[in-house]
Amino acid sequence: MYGHRERGGGSSKSELVGGPLDRKRINDALDKHLEKTSPPTFRGLSSKDKERSSLPSTSTGKSHLDHRSAALAKAKCDDEESEKDSEESDVSGSDGDDTSWISWFCSLRGNEFFCEVDDEYIQDDFNLCGLSSQVPYYDYALDLILDVESSHGDMFTEEQNELVESAAEMLYGLIHVRYILTSKGMSAMLEKYKNYDFGRCPRVYCCGQPCLPVGQSDIPRSSTVKIYCPKCEDVYYPRSKYQGNIDGAYFGTTFPNLFLMSYAHLKPQKPMQNYMPRVFGFKIHKP
Repeated sequence: MYGHRERGGGSSKSELVGGPLDRKRINDALDKHLEKTSPPTFRGLSSKDKERSSLPSTSTGKSHLDHRSAALAKAKCDDEESEKDSEESDVSGSDGDDTSWISWFCSLRGNEFFCEVDDEYIQDDFNLCGLSSQVPYYDYALDLILDVESSHGDMFTEEQNELVESAAEMLYGLIHVRYILTSKGMSAMLEKYKNYDFGRCPRVYCCGQPCLPVGQSDIPRSSTVKIYCPKCEDVYYPRSKYQGNIDGAYFGTTFPNLFLMSYAHLKPQKPMQNYMPRVFGFKIHKP
């Protein structure tokens, strides 16, 4: 699917996946967003620098006050706001990074079809039955998803760290396809459906009918995700090339049909009008 670079901020999850990963398919927009919002990582810093970096990221500007006196007021204001956020955080060493892996993953460009799965659902072993045999590095991937601190990342090679990251994406997708069939999952997908997050039907006579994600197979890596139109009852490719790379098994063949059964009032009437081919205004009759 997608390759993801590690989240900044020196959090425990960054320690698991190692240094920044060289991912070719991370788009420029995401890079700019991470550069603006993510604090610098802690690796390679001296002991004094590590003490300084325990403060929010804007505190690095304080070490250059002699050279940046003009920006002192703004840096001080940002620093005070970041310190308040850091004090409210119960996670040590997070450097004010309060974004969970799940929120970060779902906010990536191309992952708009995913909803955020509740931690309680993931922590229930019953809901994960059978997944450990399908996903490599299962335990490490699960820790990454749940933002659990782990020191094993230091023992991994760069290639293994990339495998853990990819395994986390796969594991989350396989959990996601189960979660969206629950009442909470459908409720989360309902909000996205109302916001047209899944796109609209490209068929002219469907008049912009909102669609639902669907897989053509429940077996991973069989086909990419498609969008299903409840009005014409046909499937189409997503408009975004990034969304078109998502595995269809992360949404499954059941979801759109069960969704419309659960929310029957959302089921639209079939379009009455069809395209009629004409030549010089005359209808073409099929032989």
